[in-house]
Amino acid sequence: MDDVILYDRDPHYIPRVAAVHDMCGYGNCSLTAAIPILSAAGCDVCPVPTALFSAHTRYSVFTFHDTTEILDGYLDAWRKENVDLDGVYSGFLGSAEQVAIIKRLYSQYPHALRLVDPVMGDGGEIYATYTPELCEAMGTLVDGADVLMPNLTEASILTKRTYPGRDLSDAEVDDMIDALLDLGAKNVVLKGIDHDDGTIRNYVASADSGASGKQELAHSKLPFMTHGTGDAFASALCGALMAGRPLAESAHIAGEFVRHAMENTQYQPHHDERGVSFELNLDELTQLVRH
Repeated sequence: MDDVILYDRDPHYIPRVAAVHDMCGYGNCSLTAAIPILSAAGCDVCPVPTALFSAHTRYSVFTFHDTTEILDGYLDAWRKENVDLDGVYSGFLGSAEQVAIIKRLYSQYPHALRLVDPVMGDGGEIYATYTPELCEAMGTLVDGADVLMPNLTEASILTKRTYPGRDLSDAEVDDMIDALLDLGAKNVVLKGIDHDDGTIRNYVASADSGASGKQELAHSKLPFMTHGTGDAFASALCGALMAGRPLAESAHIAGEFVRHAMENTQYQPHHDERGVSFELNLDELTQLVRH
């Protein structure tokens, strides 16, 4: 595929992005990742909190508050104040009914980029608060997505396939990408292919060229895992896109941002639970828009 620019940025303009995600009081993920990362990339982040957690679901003890009942009024207030948006970036949802909230944003801001991180699970496991109804509803956001950013667990759920594990052959990658594009996504970034060779691979493909025209992006694999890397990756990718960078380049920038952040993360206490510590690497994204 030819690397495509999805947002033509005016260097004097700060684009507004609705970040439709949950908020965790403890643990770097979701809105506590999206707000600083997108801000560092020069975006005005407009949070739409889909749930409030005391801590993310990797912890054995957490409180969960579903915000569905407040969101229509929340968006009504935006409309009364003539809030405009250049992008709608969605992630973790608190209920199946919240898909209608995202579709309302699509309807009210038809010019805004639709950036979908279908946060549902990882490592073959669905997140604790997710129901079959919510997973099914999440799938309806794929059709028309300007960028769909699933990991292999989420790609399997969306395409109704058995989770294949992280090691896919090139033919299996092509098959998965084409299945996602067949659901109506305009562009797909498939994350986290691991051949156990010291490299993590992500793949970028468009509906125009299909999987046969995909681009492979390889990043050195660190010898540990930590929570929240998917949210950091998706937020950085969205930030790079809104900075006017092409899609595959944006995915590469996001992958390197996460790798560099993980290198700092390993020195932080309880990093395997708390999440990826990206704070010292935000300047990488600021450089994208610095004049």
